[in-house]
Amino acid sequence: MTELRAVETQREMLSLLTARVRDAHVRKACYVDGGLDLVSVCRVLSQQGLRDALVRDGHRLGIFTTADLRDALLRPEAPAELAVREVARFGLVEIHPDADLFEALWLMARHRVHRLLVRDGDTVLGLLDQLDLVSFVANHSQIAALQIDEAANVAELAAAAARIDTMVSLLHEGGIKIERIARLVGELNARLFARLWSLLAPPDLVANSCLVVMGSEGRDEQIIKTDQDNALLLRDGFACPDLEAIATQFNAALAELGYPPCAGQIMLTNPLWRQPLAGFKESLRDWVYGSDPEGPMRLAIFIDSKSVAGDAGLLQEARRHLERVLDSADVFLARFASAIDLFDHPTGWWRRLTARHDDETMDLKKIGIFPIVHGVRALALQRRLRVNGTAARLRLLVEQQQIESGLARDVLDALHYLMALRLTHQLRQKQAGQVPGNDVRLSELGALERDALRDALGIVRRFRGVLRQRFHLDAL
Repeated sequence: MTELRAVETQREMLSLLTARVRDAHVRKACYVDGGLDLVSVCRVLSQQGLRDALVRDGHRLGIFTTADLRDALLRPEAPAELAVREVARFGLVEIHPDADLFEALWLMARHRVHRLLVRDGDTVLGLLDQLDLVSFVANHSQIAALQIDEAANVAELAAAAARIDTMVSLLHEGGIKIERIARLVGELNARLFARLWSLLAPPDLVANSCLVVMGSEGRDEQIIKTDQDNALLLRDGFACPDLEAIATQFNAALAELGYPPCAGQIMLTNPLWRQPLAGFKESLRDWVYGSDPEGPMRLAIFIDSKSVAGDAGLLQEARRHLERVLDSADVFLARFASAIDLFDHPTGWWRRLTARHDDETMDLKKIGIFPIVHGVRALALQRRLRVNGTAARLRLLVEQQQIESGLARDVLDALHYLMALRLTHQLRQKQAGQVPGNDVRLSELGALERDALRDALGIVRRFRGVLRQRFHLDAL
């Protein structure tokens, strides 16, 4: 029965993520005028057995739900004297009916909404409700995002974290593109971190700090749970007596949820990554101009930072400070970019790939993923681009004519291939009870996989050549 249920679960998940929005139940919308009072609106909803209505207010289109009614009752105006436009929410999140349900799921997680407006050009087809999306798949119990939001303790969050792992496996086996899996996992992980922080940190600490994730998690390119990379920026002048204990509890709880501690201590438990904004600004300056050999790599980790809870303005101010510090730091940029050669492999990788029997291993992150990610990061830093993901950075670099479009396409394809190949082997390692890593045993690769890996590494080598010229690395 367990095996049968696993097959059914896989079929349910794949049907959810390969079907189109129009295949689900898109409910025809009920419209009300923005000037209508709340009592009259509720009467309409009651008569039609609905929990929401679209609000027409001139050229604007908004939504009013029973949750909005709860908030409206707290206002000083009587409901009969309050126009629905005053409490409706405008700026709806829209989706096309031919978009797949994977996109709908991601949009709901990204924008933290329970309903999407389904629109085809100028025609509004109706609303896609989160409950309707779930019920589209028979017996599909919950979505990870709902579990995260409803979690009341770490144990309940652990169940959601496990569901994310299951989802990754099913999506990858179902042929979903690696970048789409990474994007969804990134949103769910950020949501999980924020929920955990709200469970452990007092409200005044949450309000006066910015919880940050960094590295691949900050780029939305993390899929399998690997080491933690997180930090906390504190508002200047704010003090929390129990901060060290809370930080320890937070990182320990993440470990319980399956996110291993960072071997390099890039976590809240390290005072370097838990500072007031003023102190963190000094650290940024030291990483650029100081003599610490770890400075450039620490900066590289920070550059990919993303706010997941608290006051995001603190992170934005740290980023603006970094841009000011880098105004005349061309020498540093060259030193920063030179990390593409940090894990340089001998040219023997070509022979190893073409050998028929080779029990050696190859670290996909060191030989391929890192040079791509860091090279693009260096180009983005040079242009002061304020985006995190490798794909988004490449798009802007092409628009600014900083990289040839064909090379950018090849680099991104190579990155996605390497990420997918690594994920395949990481899932096999997990199934075998092993700790997932970046090493791939070459003897386990088929002929087509070896050919594709050879092509991907050829692109990496070509990209590194471009970077060496751009940053004059041979002169270092």
